[in-house]
Amino acid sequence: MKIKIFLAICLLLAAYGCKKDHTLPIPSAGPNSILSQTHPLKINSKLLLEGVYNVSGQTEMFGDQVIVKNNRTNILIANSNGKYIVLESGYLDSVVFLQGYWRNGYGDETGLVSLMIGRDEGGTMVVTGTGAQNIVMRGAFGNESNLPDKSLVLSYSRPFSEKAKNTTYHILAHRGGGRTSDLLPVSENSIAMVGFTERLGSTGIEIDVRLSKDSIPFLYHDGDLNIRLTQKGPLAGPPENFTLNQLKTFVRLIHGETIPSLEELLQYTIDSTLLSFVYMDMKGDPGSVSKVVPIQKKMLERAAEKGRDIIIVMGIPNDDVLNELLAYPDYTSVPSLCELTVDDVRKVDARVWAPRWTLGTQDDLVAQMHAEGRLAVTWTIDQPSWIRDYINEGQFDGLLTNFPYVVSYYHYIQQ
Repeated sequence: MKIKIFLAICLLLAAYGCKKDHTLPIPSAGPNSILSQTHPLKINSKLLLEGVYNVSGQTEMFGDQVIVKNNRTNILIANSNGKYIVLESGYLDSVVFLQGYWRNGYGDETGLVSLMIGRDEGGTMVVTGTGAQNIVMRGAFGNESNLPDKSLVLSYSRPFSEKAKNTTYHILAHRGGGRTSDLLPVSENSIAMVGFTERLGSTGIEIDVRLSKDSIPFLYHDGDLNIRLTQKGPLAGPPENFTLNQLKTFVRLIHGETIPSLEELLQYTIDSTLLSFVYMDMKGDPGSVSKVVPIQKKMLERAAEKGRDIIIVMGIPNDDVLNELLAYPDYTSVPSLCELTVDDVRKVDARVWAPRWTLGTQDDLVAQMHAEGRLAVTWTIDQPSWIRDYINEGQFDGLLTNFPYVVSYYHYIQQ
C-alpha cells in the first residue's frame, strides 16, 4: 500500500512539475464571439456551403482555390499547401456567420478567422435552402490571438464533381488522428484524438496496438514510455512490462489523457464519431492476435447493431504477425489489412492490401486486388505533390497521412 501511495504522489508531482509544452494553442474569439448570439445552422444548410471556392485578398496565404467541406463537428476549409481553416457557424436574419481559426499544418503559424455570408451573397439561400448557390464569404484572418485584420474573400466556383462526391476515398489519419509533433491539443493514440481528427478531414484512423503484461490490448506507438509521448512519471521501460491498470494509474499522455484500451477506443469510435475505417497497426507483441480478434469481432457486432458501416481491420506489418494470424483458427474470417505482398494478401484472404507508397502506384496490382473484391490503400504520404499525384494518377481507395486536410483538398478538388 505504501508503495502505491508513493507512486501516486510521484505521478502527481510529475504531472504538475515536469510537464512540457507540446501544443500550439488554438486561438479563440472567446465569450464575445458573435456565434453566441446566433442560431445553429441545420445540416442541410451546412451541406449547401460545400464546394470549390476561388480565393481573393490573400492568395499567397491560402492559394487561388480552396475546398469547403462540412464535417461532423465543424466546417473545414482546406488548400493545397497545408494551411487549413476550422470554423463553427450560425445565422441571424439570413446572414451566416463563420468563426474559428486557421493553422499551417507544416509549421506553427495560426490565427483567428472571421467570415460572413450576407443576405444577398448567399446567406438567404443557405438558411432557407432556396435560390442559386452563389455564395461569397467575406471577412478576415489574423495572427495568433490578435483580431483578424487581413482581408479574405472566398467566392463559390462550383460544386464537388460527381467523382469526388460519389467515390468513397478513405482519408486515414496516422496514430489515431495526429502525432505529438503536429502540436495538436490532444495526444496521439488517445480517445480525445479520435474525437478531434474528424475536424481535420479524416474519415478513418490508424492506431497502434500493443499488449499489456496482463494480456489486454491497448494503444501506444513507441517501444518505451518516454517524454515524447507521456508526461514524466514513475514508470519507465517498455509499456508491455506493465498491466493495463498500472499504465492507466501511473501514466499520462502528453495532454493528460490516460492510455486507452483497444476496446475502449473502438467503442468510442463506433458510438461517438462518423469515422468509417479503423486500421489496427499491430506492433508485434507475441500473443496479441488471439487477444485482438475477439475484441474486433465484438466491436464489429456492436457497429452492425447500431447501423454503422465501418471497416475494422487487423494490420499485418511483418512475417511475425502474419504467421501468428495463420496459426489462428479460421483465420480467413478475420478482417485484415496486409502490408506485405499480394501473395500474402491472398494467403490470409485479407480484405485490404496496404503497400508502402514508395513502391509506386502499382496500378496493375491494385487492379488485381479490386478484381478480387479487395480494397487497396497506401501509407504514409505527407508531401502535397505526392498526395496530388497518388490521387490523380493512382487507383488506391485511400491513403494514410499525417495531413488529412491536404488529402481532403486533393480529393474534393478533382474534376
